[in-house]
Amino acid sequence: MYTSPDDSRANALGRSLSAEAAAHSADCGCPRTADLDGEGLAAKSRRTFLRGAGVLGAGAAATATGLLSATSARASDKDAYGSYDSASHDDRKNGRGPRGKWSPDPENPRFTFVVMPDTQYMFDIDRIHPAPMEASFRYVLDPAGRAGGRDENIVFLAHLGDVTNNGRAEEYAAVTKVFDMLDDAGAAYGVLAGNHDVGGDDRRGPTPYLDTFSPARAKKSPAYHSSSPDGYNTSHIFRAGGRRWMVLALDWRMSAEGFAWANAVIKENPTLPVIVTTHEIVGSYDDGSAELSAYGQQMWDGLIKDNDQIFLTLNGHYWPPGSTVKKNSAGNDVHLHITNYQDRYYGGSGMLRSYRFDLNRGTIDIATFSPWMRELAARNELNAAAAKEIELTSPVDYFSMEIDFDKRFAGFAPVAERGPRAARRMLVPGTLAYWRFDGTGAEGRSLPAGTVVQDQAGNGNDLVLRQVPGAAANALTWTGDHHPDQPGHGGLVFAGQGNPVSGAYLRTVDKAPINAETFPHGYTIELFFKVPADWASGRNGWSSMLSRAGTAAEAGKNGPSATADEPVMTLGLSGSLEIQWNAYPLNMDGATTAWSHILQQQEWWHVAVVNDGKVSKLYVNGCEEGRNPTSKAVGLASLHKPFLLGGYEWAGAVSQVFHGTLGDVRLVDRALRVDQFMNA
Repeated sequence: MYTSPDDSRANALGRSLSAEAAAHSADCGCPRTADLDGEGLAAKSRRTFLRGAGVLGAGAAATATGLLSATSARASDKDAYGSYDSASHDDRKNGRGPRGKWSPDPENPRFTFVVMPDTQYMFDIDRIHPAPMEASFRYVLDPAGRAGGRDENIVFLAHLGDVTNNGRAEEYAAVTKVFDMLDDAGAAYGVLAGNHDVGGDDRRGPTPYLDTFSPARAKKSPAYHSSSPDGYNTSHIFRAGGRRWMVLALDWRMSAEGFAWANAVIKENPTLPVIVTTHEIVGSYDDGSAELSAYGQQMWDGLIKDNDQIFLTLNGHYWPPGSTVKKNSAGNDVHLHITNYQDRYYGGSGMLRSYRFDLNRGTIDIATFSPWMRELAARNELNAAAAKEIELTSPVDYFSMEIDFDKRFAGFAPVAERGPRAARRMLVPGTLAYWRFDGTGAEGRSLPAGTVVQDQAGNGNDLVLRQVPGAAANALTWTGDHHPDQPGHGGLVFAGQGNPVSGAYLRTVDKAPINAETFPHGYTIELFFKVPADWASGRNGWSSMLSRAGTAAEAGKNGPSATADEPVMTLGLSGSLEIQWNAYPLNMDGATTAWSHILQQQEWWHVAVVNDGKVSKLYVNGCEEGRNPTSKAVGLASLHKPFLLGGYEWAGAVSQVFHGTLGDVRLVDRALRVDQFMNA
């Protein structure tokens, strides 16, 4: 059922559920539970705040002190994060205050954006329960406490509004002490007002909320960027994953001036991805889907749909949690999420939602949990209701979003293509042969019989084209397609197969010096390749990108791992699209073999085989594979016969021709480090 956007109904429902939760907590009947109103940690923490705020036994509401000086939008140069290590011994002993240092890694492609929704039932007149929020902030600020978890690099915390239940000064007097934990740590965070914090729109003037979360306070955050003139809207910029990101923390109801300010801030930062946080945009159905509320439609029309930089919006206010995806004016996805747990036990128990960005995987993993409940569980103090709140794992609370970040952000922050690198830059010491295929001609141009590809190393190890009898004229063509990190911007498309064999390939000329090379001191053999969607195991499996003519039997290799008719060296593909390195070293009477994991079609790959004179290792995209041999392998057997690019011989006759595209190929007579590979 869709939760009504009507505030009175939503608030009444929230109060009803809160009362039910309180009644349940009184008679849960568990053997050992957190003493929330007695002498335990949570109760002591609660009374400390009440006394400090002047609420316990006082009952008098403080008056608003007026709006602090309005601040216009301004940029901040702060990119570094502060650190925290000043919690007192007593605070640490009693479990209060952050521990460790706030020091996220701004370059790590894995980072976490943390969200805290409605906390109003924890700050409700004389019903002040700061312990859950305290625990959540400890979690955010304490890397040691998160050790071994998946939130190891938290870069920002966003509160989604309804910080308090009634917007009263005495409630904020308790709230501010908890948020001091973030300020003292120099943490990056944003806060915004919900309908329980304020009324009207952002032109309302002074309120206890603004007295507490003023622009002056916001500036303490290292990610602070600017505030709207009224002070109720803020922008933040943090660095993570090697780039800058913007967060807009927007008021419960923005005026026309508020919308103009938000649009202007985005326009002034045209290359930054933007996350919009506010109290209300979408409401949800019981099946986890969501749709825009009436005010959410205003947000969509007035801010979101025409700003392609906005890719994610987060709001609270309604429950249950849910999400939807809408296309903006540029035709790109905008993910709209609602997260709110005030209807759950203990007013949501300071529940956090983690958005775990992984730029390498193109994924955001979402998890929902209560650090406070985790702390209670560690002390064996959970009651039956609390035990259900440690972590939420329903499909709306624990899920993943796949986003191709480069593609999604290409409209406003395109990733510049890596330019070609001159051949001479690739000639590292020990380079024996270097073949590249850029500048060969027009796209799809066929290479005629007799074509010679020169060795860029200048060592005379040139390649000459050979065709299988009856091969089509377009069996070998040129393309400008290439691996994004390939030095030469071009490749050769091999339209070959086996069973029956057809196609064209390249081989080193008869007098090429490399034909006799045995690599006694080591080697690095590397190349770029891609196979198309129509690559088929039956006709294209067990083909070779690079091989060496001459059989194992001819080389006198007859050990248990030898196969008499196979070539003395093959860098090829299995029928399952695994890379196989199969070679006969000088010191062995059989073959040494390395395997990759299964690869995907229609993707460019870089492969390298490295031998340091002792052992051989296979690398794919610069990553060492796990199925590498440990046997000592010295050099490579040679019968003074050619290397074949795209061709494979069995019993001395070509039996298979590669089906796919090959890019740059380099052979070096020594082991190279990963940072010396062609894709580095």
